[in-house]
Amino acid sequence: MSDGLRVLAVIPARGGSKGLPGKNIMQLAGKPLIAWTIEAALESRLVDRVVVSTDSEDIAAVALEHGAEVPFRRPAELAGDHARSFGVLLHAIDWHQQQGHSFDLVVCLQPTSPLRNSEDIDRAIELYGERGADAVISVCETDHHPWWSNTLPEDGNMAGFLRPEALNSNRQDLPAFYRLNGAIYLASPHYLKENGSFYGEDTFAYAMPKARSVDIDDHLDLQLAEVLFAAS
Repeated sequence: MSDGLRVLAVIPARGGSKGLPGKNIMQLAGKPLIAWTIEAALESRLVDRVVVSTDSEDIAAVALEHGAEVPFRRPAELAGDHARSFGVLLHAIDWHQQQGHSFDLVVCLQPTSPLRNSEDIDRAIELYGERGADAVISVCETDHHPWWSNTLPEDGNMAGFLRPEALNSNRQDLPAFYRLNGAIYLASPHYLKENGSFYGEDTFAYAMPKARSVDIDDHLDLQLAEVLFAAS
């Protein structure tokens, strides 16, 4: 609980995955992938309840085994390839409200970010209060500076490929750019329903190191996460 706020953590984990089938319960560093996110949420000082939203009985069983609550099954219309996590989050909020449970803050924790830890969760929640934010989203510095990227014409001509500011510049001389890392999204239920998005004028970034920002999408990501766990 943060400054009297009741905080709900929702971990969205559907059964289907085209890129890496069954990835949410694949083994990573000796545990199912989803277990790392469940444990981080349970270890948080500020989260009051940890719920997994899933359509899969296998994922539900693993989630329960590792200490999360699975009080409902996600409806089929929110379990397809094109289902958005935002809709899943609204469904979880509505379910709790129908059961008479109210929360001041909802934290969405994707299970595909296994290196995000409880300190990251707590710092993001604290940042929400410190900034008087409407929402907080985690980011990390980009791996490759966008000023060194561009589209190419069919003939591959590179005239104007680099912007003038990037010509003959060292990376350390360029301004830092950040990307969404998918690890943490948080806002109040009221703001999410009214705004329809986490993004707004008072959305703030919680910056995480790249080493904790791996997002598991394929086997290469899984191997990278294994290496990082072994090194930590």
